[in-house]
Amino acid sequence: MDGTASAVRIEPWSESDLDLLRAANAPELMDHLGGPETEDQLLTRHRRYVDLSSDRTGRGRMFRILLDTGEPGGGRPAGTVGFWEQTWEDEQVYETGWSVLPGFQGRGIATAGTLAVVEAARAERRHRFLHAFPSVSNGPSNAVCRKAGFSLVGECDFEYPPGNLLRSNDWCIDLGPIEG
Repeated sequence: MDGTASAVRIEPWSESDLDLLRAANAPELMDHLGGPETEDQLLTRHRRYVDLSSDRTGRGRMFRILLDTGEPGGGRPAGTVGFWEQTWEDEQVYETGWSVLPGFQGRGIATAGTLAVVEAARAERRHRFLHAFPSVSNGPSNAVCRKAGFSLVGECDFEYPPGNLLRSNDWCIDLGPIEG
């Protein structure tokens, strides 16, 4: 981040966000995740995102990141961010991930979106920890974790996409005690 952080907000994923998902499927954005997905894979993921965002049981939520335009209700789609349940090392946790479109990178948008998702996951009061698993070679995503206050647990093998082991860093943030 170069001191020109942009004002962003996150809004729940909706049916109308398929084009944003297609834009986020660019080869340069999917390089650390096994490459771009097919149209059928995108449609399946979009449906999963819509379903997750309409499910209010605390399983997680996907969001579009909007760059504030200064107009009421205005905002330019700049990327995606979300959190979802995951079993990690025999524990139920949340996992998070994000993607910022190339024209919006380098402005602190991923960090701002991730910080907003940390608060959204914390508000669910369902899981104590939120993890991120960027590839060890993905410097920008590892920097987002550091800037957003995650602690580096260490390197691990993480399966993504299914059937593909990815050498990742395990980053974790404590969401606070779970009230029973």
